[in-house]
Amino acid sequence: MGRAAASLVEDAGAGLRELLSPEIVQRAVEKEGIRCRDCLFTPLVTVWMFLAQELSADGTCRAAVAKLLAFLAAQRGGTAPAANSADPETGPYCKARKRLPERLISRLAKETGQELHARYPSGRLLGGRKVKVTDGTMCSMPDTPKNQKEWPQPPTQKPGLGFPLVRLVGILSMNCAAVLDVAMGPYKGKQTGETALLRTIMGSLEEGDVLLADRYYASYWMIALLSARGVDSLFRQHQQRKIDFRSGRRLGHEDHVITMKRPAKRPDWMDKAAYEKIPEELVVREVRLRVYQRGFRVRTLVLVTTLLDEQLYSKEELARAFRFRWNVELDLRAIKQTMKMSVLRCMTPAMVRKEIWMNLLAYNLVRSLMAKAAEKAGIDPREISFAGAVQTVNAFAPVLAMADQVDRPGLLDILLRTIARHRVGDRPDRYEPRAVKRRAKPIALMTMPRKKARKRLARSGTAKV
Repeated sequence: MGRAAASLVEDAGAGLRELLSPEIVQRAVEKEGIRCRDCLFTPLVTVWMFLAQELSADGTCRAAVAKLLAFLAAQRGGTAPAANSADPETGPYCKARKRLPERLISRLAKETGQELHARYPSGRLLGGRKVKVTDGTMCSMPDTPKNQKEWPQPPTQKPGLGFPLVRLVGILSMNCAAVLDVAMGPYKGKQTGETALLRTIMGSLEEGDVLLADRYYASYWMIALLSARGVDSLFRQHQQRKIDFRSGRRLGHEDHVITMKRPAKRPDWMDKAAYEKIPEELVVREVRLRVYQRGFRVRTLVLVTTLLDEQLYSKEELARAFRFRWNVELDLRAIKQTMKMSVLRCMTPAMVRKEIWMNLLAYNLVRSLMAKAAEKAGIDPREISFAGAVQTVNAFAPVLAMADQVDRPGLLDILLRTIARHRVGDRPDRYEPRAVKRRAKPIALMTMPRKKARKRLARSGTAKV
């Protein structure tokens, strides 16, 4: 199969033209200076196949190649020369994925998220300010020597029994849930914490933004670095900081403005020149909130923010904005569970990074369709189910791939209306116990490396590992 087969796939769009247009991919390919051989797996075809693979319930390379061959066979009733010479082996496709530069996928993922955020930058929070949110999570991957070297397993796990872990810290748009940037690092080690990773992607924050985050990020250094970029912060105050509402300038009940002093000790990650640029004082606002809803674990919490104007940003408005921070937890859950990124598949660090970026690209593209569907239906994008949108896209993809050009606009309209009907349930203040009812199957846990367990099994015939 060569360029003729590639043209068939590119002309039909593999059912993903509405998600990711050839023009966008070609523009990114030109920016990265990528050259293409005369073969089936051009950068565009490879990106589309990789994208479909991450969206599919069966994300194996074998299934991805089988779908491609089925599509080629269906073209012209299976009489096309490209279809007759189809090869079911996954090797060529896997090699094409390895050739695909990581920077191309990351560029597509970030540009897609930033474009979506630019279309829907603000909502009803904090007077229409552009609100972004950050948080971290972790993903595991196959236990290979290369993965272990790049992202070692937790030290609490014995060698041969654990799995490498990669830490991810992302910046997301609060209004449309787009992923704007992501930093990756090991689970543990020097400069691998969430705040250290966030500092590497601060370029995705713009002057005038408001950043929401949990108390882990509420340090003097983080607030100062954000303020230097013209970014306001709204964090939950760190639990170790002493709070006294009798001090400072009182704005209301349990609401005051205070002056924080720069710590005398310079952190290890900051050089002396950078330390001298940090202001000696920061003026911030602290607000204590009391939670009365049943089922909430937290009864009181203190917020720290650089939004000092109590007229523009009332205590109630700050509370409402911070409560929306919970959405990032739901967004990360959608990425890890619906996109099945909780456990990655690739065997090398380079491919793991590509897999992560491709998942984020797929996530942003689905969010873009959801935003269009919400705009068409006159609803908020967060009212639409992400899982329902992914299921709808997968269902429509083969139909769109085989449709004539004149029928595609009508099918796209039906696709958007179908996505808009998959609503998130209205469950105000829902609370559930942190427990599961279904019991796991009683399978023995591995207590020694697999090779050692296999040798013992072959020698003694016992299945105990």
